[in-house]
Amino acid sequence: MASPSQASLLLQKQLKDLCKNPIDGFWAGLVDESNIFEWSVTIIGPPDTLYAEGFFNAIMTFPQNYPNSPPTVRFTSEIWHPNVYSDGKVCISILHPPGDDPHGYELASERWTPVHTVESIVLSIISMLSSPNDESPANVEAAKEWREKRDEFRKKVGRCVRKSQELL
Repeated sequence: MASPSQASLLLQKQLKDLCKNPIDGFWAGLVDESNIFEWSVTIIGPPDTLYAEGFFNAIMTFPQNYPNSPPTVRFTSEIWHPNVYSDGKVCISILHPPGDDPHGYELASERWTPVHTVESIVLSIISMLSSPNDESPANVEAAKEWREKRDEFRKKVGRCVRKSQELL
């Protein structure tokens, strides 16, 4: 099991690597310089998606035993998506605890493993924005709209994108 000091050293290294070699589509930094376990992340909506040109802010909170357990990611920007709860919490497989899914929806191999990094998490979230999973939604209303009322879904996402641009 990773100790808090091992976790903080790993997170410091991952943050340093991201600052040295930025990845297109997102920025990351600390919410508070004295707490390596809470990151502020901005994800740019991927091109050729409904979220394109949006700037979506999120807080990534790491557990003390990272990387053995996954962080939580919660959008602080308004976002309308089948895989984001109404409180902004992101629901994707790699953020679910390791091991077998008690509900039987996911394979253990799809869930969190300690090989994941901040980069792989954010890339998974960018992928989620590109391809919503309406099979196992966190936001049932958004998933239903995505399937049945695509125009309404587009309008709501468009409002979120415009709102995110105004906050810059």
